Amino acid sequence: MKKLYLYLLASALLSIVVLGWLIDTFNQQAFSPEDNFVWQRNITGGFIKQLERQPKAERDEFAKTVSKEFSLNVSYRDGESLALPSELKNEMFTPQGLLLEDEIGFYLLKSSHNLMPDYVELRLSKPDQQQDSDAFLTLLFYSGVCTFMWFILSPLARRLNVLTNKAKQFAAGDFSARIESNQFTYIKDVELTFNGMASKIEKLMAENKLMASSLSHDIRTPVACMRFALDAAIDEPDNQKVHEILLRMEKDLDQMEDMLKSYLSFATLEQKSHLLNFETTQAASYLTEVSSQIMPKLSKADLTLLTDLNISYNITGDLHWLARAITNLLSNACDFANKHIQISSYDDAQFIYIEISDDGPGIAPENWHKVFSPFFQEENHRNRAGKSYGLGLAIVAKVVDWHHGKVSVSQSESLGGAKFTMQIPKRHT
Repeated sequence: MKKLYLYLLASALLSIVVLGWLIDTFNQQAFSPEDNFVWQRNITGGFIKQLERQPKAERDEFAKTVSKEFSLNVSYRDGESLALPSELKNEMFTPQGLLLEDEIGFYLLKSSHNLMPDYVELRLSKPDQQQDSDAFLTLLFYSGVCTFMWFILSPLARRLNVLTNKAKQFAAGDFSARIESNQFTYIKDVELTFNGMASKIEKLMAENKLMASSLSHDIRTPVACMRFALDAAIDEPDNQKVHEILLRMEKDLDQMEDMLKSYLSFATLEQKSHLLNFETTQAASYLTEVSSQIMPKLSKADLTLLTDLNISYNITGDLHWLARAITNLLSNACDFANKHIQISSYDDAQFIYIEISDDGPGIAPENWHKVFSPFFQEENHRNRAGKSYGLGLAIVAKVVDWHHGKVSVSQSESLGGAKFTMQIPKRHT
C-alpha cells in the first residue's frame, strides 16, 4: 500500500506542476496585454502632453475634467507616494508606459520628464476575451488533473476488479481461485495476501475434508468390533467369557479415544501458529538436546544414533515446535530403521538444513509427495498396530511451514533408507 500512496502523491504533484506550466505558457502566448491596449497608450501619451501645458496646481483638476468628459478612468497621481522599484519607475517614461495587473484588471502608468515625479494612471478592465480565456483555462486545468488521475488510477481500478472477481469465485466455492502476478500493480501486497489467505483456507478445507473422511473410515472398525462384542456378550451365559469380552471392548474404546484425541489435536494445530515464540540458540547443542529425547525409543528398538552436526551457526525459531518436528522425524525413523539413524546439520548463506536418515526400506518414490499428508501411512510401518494415525509427518510439515521453510523426503546416500530434510530460513535478531 505504501507504493500506492507514493504513486498517488507523485501523480497529483506532477499533474499540477505540468498542467500549471503548460497552461501558463499557453496563456502568455494567447493573450499579451502589450498588444491589447495600443490606443489606450496613445491616449495616455496625448493626455500627458496636455497636462504639461497646464500649471502644476491645476493639473489634478484638469485630469478630473478630462476623465469625466471622455468617460476615462484616468487620474493624476503624486509620484512621491508611489512605492515601486526604480527599474519599474523608469518604464513609466517609455512610450509603452508601465502596465500592472491586479484582481480588478490592469492599470497603465505613464509620465514624462516635465511631469516628474508625478504620473498619470489609467485604469483598464480585462478584455472579455481574456475573461473567457481564464474560464476556459480553469476548466482545462481541472480536466487535465482528472485525466492525469484517471491515467494513474485506472490500473488500480482494473486490479481491484480482478481482486473482486477472484474473491467472488472463492466465496462461490472455487478454492483454487488465485490472482495472477502482475508487476504493474499498486496493490501487490494485497494480492499476495489474498493468495496466501486463499492457499491457507484451501489447505485447511482439504485437511478438514480428509480428516472427516479418515475419521469416519477409521472409526468404523472399532465400532464394528464393539457391536459384535456387545452382541456376543448379550448371548453369552458364561460370566467369565462376558468379562473377557468387556475387556476387549474397553481396549476398543481406548483406541477410539486415542484416535479422537489425535484427530482433534491435529484439527486445532493451526490455531497455535499465532502463539509462536521465536528464540535463538546454538544449533549443535540444541539438536543434541532434542536428539536425547528419543534415546529411550532407540534403546528399546536396539538402534544407534549417528550425529554429524556443524557447530558454527545459531538457529532461530520456536524452539518448542521445532523440537516437536525433529522428534517426530526421529520417531518415524525408529519405526523403519534396522540398525542406524543419523541426524546431520549444515548451513549456507540463507538456510539451515537438518537431515534425518535411516537404514530402513525407505519410501517408494511415488509416495514422496504423499508422506506429509495427514493420515498417510506406509504399509510396512513398524508401529502400524500401535497408536499411530499418520499425523506425525503432517505436523512436521505444518511446523516447517510456520517457519517459512520446506521439508522434503528422498533416499539416503549413506544409509540407503529414507532421508528427511528440513530447510529453515536464517533469521537475524
